[in-house]
Amino acid sequence: MKPIFLSILMWACCLQLHAQQACPVIPAPVQSSRANGEMLLNEEVAILTKDNSLQELATYLSHELQRRFNITNAEKGRASGKVTVITLERGKTDTNPDAYTLRMTKAGATISAARPQGIFNGISTLLQLAETTIPTGTSRHIPCWNITDAPRYAWRGFMLDESRFFFGKKKVKSILDWMAFYKLNRFHWHLTDAPGWRLEIKKYPLLTTVGGIGNHTDPKAPAAFYTQDDIREIVAYAKERFIEVVPEIDMPGHASAANRAYPAFDGGGTEKYPSFTFNPGKEGTYQYLADILKETASLFPAGMIHLGGDEVSFGNKAWDTDTAVIRLVKAKGFVNRKQVEDYFFQRMADTVFSLRNKVMAWDEIATATLPANKTIVCWWRQEKPENLKMALGKGYSVIICPRLPFYLDFVQDSTHKIGRKWKEGEYNSLKTVYEFSVGSLPAVKGYERQILGVQACLWSETISNAKRLDFLLFPRITAFAEAAWTQPATRNFGKFIERLKPQMELFEQAHLYYYDYFAPSRHVESGKPTDQKSFID
Repeated sequence: MKPIFLSILMWACCLQLHAQQACPVIPAPVQSSRANGEMLLNEEVAILTKDNSLQELATYLSHELQRRFNITNAEKGRASGKVTVITLERGKTDTNPDAYTLRMTKAGATISAARPQGIFNGISTLLQLAETTIPTGTSRHIPCWNITDAPRYAWRGFMLDESRFFFGKKKVKSILDWMAFYKLNRFHWHLTDAPGWRLEIKKYPLLTTVGGIGNHTDPKAPAAFYTQDDIREIVAYAKERFIEVVPEIDMPGHASAANRAYPAFDGGGTEKYPSFTFNPGKEGTYQYLADILKETASLFPAGMIHLGGDEVSFGNKAWDTDTAVIRLVKAKGFVNRKQVEDYFFQRMADTVFSLRNKVMAWDEIATATLPANKTIVCWWRQEKPENLKMALGKGYSVIICPRLPFYLDFVQDSTHKIGRKWKEGEYNSLKTVYEFSVGSLPAVKGYERQILGVQACLWSETISNAKRLDFLLFPRITAFAEAAWTQPATRNFGKFIERLKPQMELFEQAHLYYYDYFAPSRHVESGKPTDQKSFID
């Protein structure tokens, strides 16, 4: 009887060990349990689909197996003679389009979801399980898991500023790959601002040939921009990864680059912020910008355009002496510049609506009167909860992206000197990004349904090369991804750190210049120390 007892005891211990094992995936799944055995991943793999509509996903998985693991013979559509079979199938109807299940055995894996984006999320999980498994020669023995998963938020976004520094197609595609790996699904692309205009507009070619000259640190840098073909290529690349791309055409402020190209629509600025605004008093301004937005809408099928709308006060003092604006003020009975700003914004929003797009903008536009079902506000000023309250009270949908802790251009370690800090030396460490909860914001209570999700933003004032971008983005993108996906009650920073360790090796393999949370001296800060005061409103 003793051998039987020992066998039962060992079996029970194995079950307990499996139950205690943490799934190594980031973001952490809702439910996960270790299953028996390991799935072999090598050249002897087939990808099956039970629905023709999933063929593109099978192709994506096949390409990723080749790119990541050099598996070139992953057959699609049949499993004859193959050791391992990965099956993609439609599952039962689920109200969450991102939900999926993953079931693994020694014979293979089955990814099931009601919607294609759910299956894509399951693919991302399977790829991450494979990536975090140490290979044996040309094979990987991946521990089997059973996972049932769905995100907390539908909007899991990342914003990149390319006006202040231009990164180019290769780097943007790499960022999209990492976003997909961590199940982020909205790419907010800040393409125009004072330093440079980065989007080709065929009707106004000087926007790029003149407005595209320079960046934040070098005003004479050669013109850099994306052609419309580049944009289509990147949008298609993102779509394959179930990422929507939202363009930002900043107005009425942050317009200096555009005004260099077409000064007829310049609304003036200040000594510190010259030619900062578009002119809201000239009818020609509205047609000019409408033409730009029409071409923009044709390139981006996401159904929304971000119009900026922030920090107009930096340069709108010039409106007080502009004859066209003075005439507008008298005709409309306005008493301050904010009313002029709101008038401008409402007119441009009407243009966006006419293009069958929703309007997105920063939280300053909460004061404007816009249709609630077509307006999305990005709340970024954590010190102004009244703007969040106003936006929610007007019925607007809101994306939560406060500077603290979701602006990734802020430093992540107390010893760092180059990035931004807040008034009292506050900064955005890995832990503060990870532990942020929308539920901690008093204004949100009772308006939870209007919260679309969360977004991390990376402005590039302190960036002058791709290494600096990597340093600011990695590993904080992992902490943000989990904050966007996983419920606060099930998040645990200590356990997250354990799951982060294998990700560091992936960053190393990808030749990223990342901040090593476990060995901070591995990659040191690079760049020029910044005047912190210039970043405080």
